[in-house]
Amino acid sequence: MSFNPVGTWVPPAAKKEPVGAFEVSKTRRLVQVATAVVYCLFAAGIVFGYAALKPVLLAERVYREYCPKVRTSAAETCYEQEIRLNLMFTTAAVATNVCALPVGTVLDRYGPRVCGVIGSILLTIGTLFFAFAAQLPIDGYIPGYFFLALGGPFVFISSFQLSNTFPRHSGLILALLTGAFDSSSAIFLFYRLIYNASNRTFTPQKFFLVYLIVPISICIAQLTLMPLRSYKTVGELVTHAEDPANDIRPHIDSRISDESRVARIREERRQHRESVVSEITPLLGRKGEEGDRQTAQEQRKKNISGVWGALHGRSAVQQIRSPWFILITLFTVIQMTRINYFVATIRTQYEHLLSSHEQAVHVNNVFDVALPLGGVIAIPLIGLVLDNTSTPFVLALLVSVATAIGLLGVLPYLWAAYANVALFVLYRPLYYTAVSDYAAKVFGFHTFGKVYGLIICLAGVLNFVQSALDAATHRVFDGDPVPINTVLLAVALVVGAALVGFVGWKSRVMGRERLEDEAEGASEERVMPEQPNGDVF
Repeated sequence: MSFNPVGTWVPPAAKKEPVGAFEVSKTRRLVQVATAVVYCLFAAGIVFGYAALKPVLLAERVYREYCPKVRTSAAETCYEQEIRLNLMFTTAAVATNVCALPVGTVLDRYGPRVCGVIGSILLTIGTLFFAFAAQLPIDGYIPGYFFLALGGPFVFISSFQLSNTFPRHSGLILALLTGAFDSSSAIFLFYRLIYNASNRTFTPQKFFLVYLIVPISICIAQLTLMPLRSYKTVGELVTHAEDPANDIRPHIDSRISDESRVARIREERRQHRESVVSEITPLLGRKGEEGDRQTAQEQRKKNISGVWGALHGRSAVQQIRSPWFILITLFTVIQMTRINYFVATIRTQYEHLLSSHEQAVHVNNVFDVALPLGGVIAIPLIGLVLDNTSTPFVLALLVSVATAIGLLGVLPYLWAAYANVALFVLYRPLYYTAVSDYAAKVFGFHTFGKVYGLIICLAGVLNFVQSALDAATHRVFDGDPVPINTVLLAVALVVGAALVGFVGWKSRVMGRERLEDEAEGASEERVMPEQPNGDVF
């Protein structure tokens, strides 16, 4: 199963040699990383700050024309207005997840610069739609938010390769980029604070016209500073350097008639190829000691996981047909729906649960601050959990925390609301990271893009059920979120228990097989007779 929106033609740029970090100055690499962190902070995931932007849109009476004329308070919403506003976020959430597949394809074929430029164009289109939505003859809010959501992944995912600029600090660079993504939801929070402080004179149109600086700056940075091609890992560079076939390039050499010149060029290529390994040594520090330490750490992680390599070497189709894929996909669909449903409806849910608009607003305000903050705080905790515990334990932790969130989400108490927010903002980054960690350990990196991309893509598409849940809450249950939350809690618990049970059982089976293999190998070594000279039959 594959997804290839750009066909099979590979542009010439994709045929160029791997780019090593040693070929770029340290200062330039530092500036590239810092620039990527900054623009990810301002653009990567701003659509997830919807809960902070929604009060501004309500105050600006967006979609107010769909409400009955008797409603006059800006704080009071109606079903039609809520549904359209929440559909704006649902569409953006779906677009963000589905977009992961084409982004990966464009990045692999055309490089990070093209990806970044496309992202800046999409962000510009979304910004202009939103800025002039009130004057457009069509609805500009939903397409505006949609294009903002599309632009984020193009900017964010194309930045991952920058972790190879400093291999010894790749984990830190990825953590900074991920933290910037999580924190970008705070952009709309800061805007809302400015909007209120300006007595509502700093309108969405003014804000988004100012925000145009962001996509324009990203485009300029991509064209002048950021790399044209992805930085390659040390392993890729060494593999390239050790292959003598790279000395000969018929598509270039055939254009040169002078054979002595061709021989001289090939010799230069050979020397350059052989120098690569020595050039990358400074990037790694003390090569032997660092390499041994990293190898030992990776082996320890594999042993702790309990399921590492479960489906490595299988085709993507075989992996997708397995219970490993089906269960994690069902779990991801349910949890992603719950997460986005909560983000979109937190204020209306607590208006009903707490029977107080003021308290619901306060919970919403706390959530707006806690969401980006929780993503940053959770980064080191997530690393500790994933590196030092088994995959069955991680999944059990996810199910347990999700169940606790579900229980707190139906309690009509203010303390339960705060506890729910606190758990939710820590759970969200843990959940997303744990799913990708599971996919890498179980399915392997050879098929990771297809399999993990399909999981997220399916979960994104099925997130449109969120609109049906929203409609049921307002029309069937008269605004009471408890029935929907209870159903989601029950389904998530059943699917989560099945996933944990299956993975736990498989982990025990794999562990037993591993011990049997080790015991068999040890017994074979003991029974093999040795010759006096030390040779073994």
